[in-house]
Amino acid sequence: MSPDAISLLAAGEVAVAGKSAGSSNREHASLKVYEAMPAPAGAEPGAQIDLIKFQFNPKEFSIQKSAKWQRTPARNAKSAGPVEFNGSDPCKLTLEIFFDATDKMDNSVVTRVDQLFACCVPTAASLRREKAAPPLVILSWGKVTSFAAFVTSVQAKYTLFTPGGTPIRATCSVALEEMPGNPPKQNPTSGALAARARHTMVAGDTLASIAYREYQDPALWRPLAAFNNIDDPIRVRPGAALLIPGLDELLAPADSSR
Repeated sequence: MSPDAISLLAAGEVAVAGKSAGSSNREHASLKVYEAMPAPAGAEPGAQIDLIKFQFNPKEFSIQKSAKWQRTPARNAKSAGPVEFNGSDPCKLTLEIFFDATDKMDNSVVTRVDQLFACCVPTAASLRREKAAPPLVILSWGKVTSFAAFVTSVQAKYTLFTPGGTPIRATCSVALEEMPGNPPKQNPTSGALAARARHTMVAGDTLASIAYREYQDPALWRPLAAFNNIDDPIRVRPGAALLIPGLDELLAPADSSR
């Protein structure tokens, strides 16, 4: 299985002491900053609006991926209750970026840190569209590129200053989270028109809570009820099976949904 989220090495390369074997020149990493453009499942990169160059390549970075599983308690059973897969969490990437201006003694460190902080606030273009959104970023290092992500946090630690108080050295801890763009497509060999999941209702579930979990909008419980031919959503009992369509299929006209 080949990873879709991030490729750590290009094909045919071998990792040697932080370098790719096929390159004798040292390539510096960077964060490419893009306008976040609306997409069916979130956002996707638009025009590039900034480039944050690393003075020093990171010595390491961490990537995390996890899955959600829900277990239904079985009060009188001797073994654990049945478990149901409820989807995958987005990839998360964390790294440290080091900036130093001891050779120039200028404010370049502050400028670069401000570039990182700007990734946590809405862009001017998104404000003009009246749909405020921070930019998306992609980590680029030679032939390695990460998934499109939004910055969840930036923590800057200044450790050296000029006699006048200007920071000239900083270590920044940056956390990124994968931004979903277009929803995953169904395997074309399956014959299905659209990807659907199945959910078994348990105690405490409501159509509104399912709609919020699947689509981040509890108000979509009405089309979800209609999709499953549910006339009285209050009487949906534990154990009932729901079909969970993709958002496009859920909102499609009734005559073309199934």
